[in-house]
Amino acid sequence: MTEPKKDAPRRYIVDGAGQRVLVGLTIAETIEFETLDNPDARPGPDRRIDQNKPGQRWLELYTKHERAWSNWMADTRARRERPLALI
Repeated sequence: MTEPKKDAPRRYIVDGAGQRVLVGLTIAETIEFETLDNPDARPGPDRRIDQNKPGQRWLELYTKHERAWSNWMADTRARRERPLALI
């Protein structure tokens, strides 16, 4: 459902447990998103996905991630633009 781009910024972070997750998603949501994002992948027995609405669930997870990513980028830009305090 998505196409990787060479100029796309990295959207993964390492969470508090040391797991690589998409910004704004839990490890379970990241795994679910990656499974839904790869049409050739088949969910394992421990990863139940509603097969009736995979596109809707993908969109929910993507929207959650995109909002968190946008906020994270805005915060990052604001920190860069903040003038340094001279002592």
